[in-house]
Amino acid sequence: MRRDTRPYWVKKAMDRLNTAYCERFLRPQFDELGIDPVFRNPRHFEIIGPDIRAGDHLHALAARDAPISLVVYPETGGKIRIGSYVALSPGVRIKSATSIEVGDSCLIAERVFITDADWHDYYDRIYPPGPMAPVRLEENVWIGDGATICKGVTIGKNSVVGTGSIVTTDVPPNTVVAGNPARPIRTLDEGARFVTRREMFLGAKPWGSFEDEMSYRYLSENTLLDWFRAMFAPTRDM
Repeated sequence: MRRDTRPYWVKKAMDRLNTAYCERFLRPQFDELGIDPVFRNPRHFEIIGPDIRAGDHLHALAARDAPISLVVYPETGGKIRIGSYVALSPGVRIKSATSIEVGDSCLIAERVFITDADWHDYYDRIYPPGPMAPVRLEENVWIGDGATICKGVTIGKNSVVGTGSIVTTDVPPNTVVAGNPARPIRTLDEGARFVTRREMFLGAKPWGSFEDEMSYRYLSENTLLDWFRAMFAPTRDM
């Protein structure tokens, strides 16, 4: 579909239904979940295991061909901690056998895999989880599309991991890394002002107000007929 043809009121009604679904079926699967989470396409979330906790304003967008998966292996005390103002994109997989922490305002792009275990040993390839070590993403980390964060890694504040990178060693704060294995390619100015996702919710115009304003601007003139035509008899303007 070339554009969103839903009437504004239909979009608002669908948002309310989506929120109700998430509160009924997703929130109980977290040990803790903060205020105002947004789950898009909530049927395509896989949440397995205990001790999964997330802070306020979690934004998570799943897709049918790229579900989001949060998995804890309880036999070895696995746990997942996700801070506030975090964004999870389609296809993100976080799998813990010991401890994975994602700091506030982290941005995790599509099809990223974060794991704190190998899940098999070099010699014993039958029983999980194999060698394991905690993973920590500090505040305002950005992980690019298709990257893998391996066991025992700490990624420092404000750092960036390039698309498709395999991170096997610690990343210092304010550092851009890329490659397989990932290596530093740039140092960021630690004295610069970083605009983080936190400001989407605590700034002059909170995210909810901005999103509603944009939805009204683009959808208010749509009609039910537009929407039905786009679904069953689309044309180039739809």
